[in-house]
Amino acid sequence: MKSMTGYGKGVSNYGTKTLTVELKSVNNRFLEINSRLPKYLMAGDEIIRKRISAVLKRGSIDVYFDLKDTSCGASVCVDHELASLYTEAAGELSARFGIPDEFSNSDLMRCPDVITLVKDDESDVLCDMLDEAVSDAVISLNEMRETEGLTVKADFERLIDNIRVHLDMIKQRAPFVIDEYRVKLTKRIEEYLCSVEVDQAKLINEVAFFADKADINEEISRLDSHISQFADVIESDGEAGRKLDFLAQEMNREINTMGSKSADIELLNHVVEMKNELEKIREQIRNVE
Repeated sequence: MKSMTGYGKGVSNYGTKTLTVELKSVNNRFLEINSRLPKYLMAGDEIIRKRISAVLKRGSIDVYFDLKDTSCGASVCVDHELASLYTEAAGELSARFGIPDEFSNSDLMRCPDVITLVKDDESDVLCDMLDEAVSDAVISLNEMRETEGLTVKADFERLIDNIRVHLDMIKQRAPFVIDEYRVKLTKRIEEYLCSVEVDQAKLINEVAFFADKADINEEISRLDSHISQFADVIESDGEAGRKLDFLAQEMNREINTMGSKSADIELLNHVVEMKNELEKIREQIRNVE
């Protein structure tokens, strides 16, 4: 089980170049990759998405890039043949019109196309560097998410144990609620009717009706099952968030039903405590992959 919150960093070096990739992850229902690629990395979008989606299944991932290069990344090309033609043309103009030949080297360098700046084709190199840096960043991010997942798992275990404690108290208390209701009902009827003998058949029917209405055995059994399934899921590898969210909804349903069926103060207190613990679980589930 992994958290969806984390940070990862990867660095790739090649010659004078250093490419740093940083990944920041927060919770999201689906996998969302947000990368604003600079022009020099536009060809690498597919690499980024492939590397991230191979490891991470949910979360909003922000991708940051930083490229440092100590060289200019380009070379100067001199067209000697064209330079000779410009020089000859300057000499011819000087001789023909009788003007001094002041054509200098600086003038020659400013002539069109004599000198051109040729940038190195680095797209393949940068894509390879990006692949390496993103792969390392994903590994780093995944490790942090796994570490965070262990913390969340420990919280889940503690909260689930608390719910179990209250459920056990409900199991112990529930059988006595019917008997206590029968005693209270008998006493109340006797107080109203004074010396008149209580109709036992009607009393039994009334108690049976109450027992059926207040019976929470099925809810207890289902909640027990959901708790066990929840405990199994947090021990498993892979995606757990959606399964845990479903189980939490089912647990909430059973706890609410118990509350609606119960008039006993002690039972209701345990129901309230279970709801409080379950709400903490549901908040944490939002951050589980």
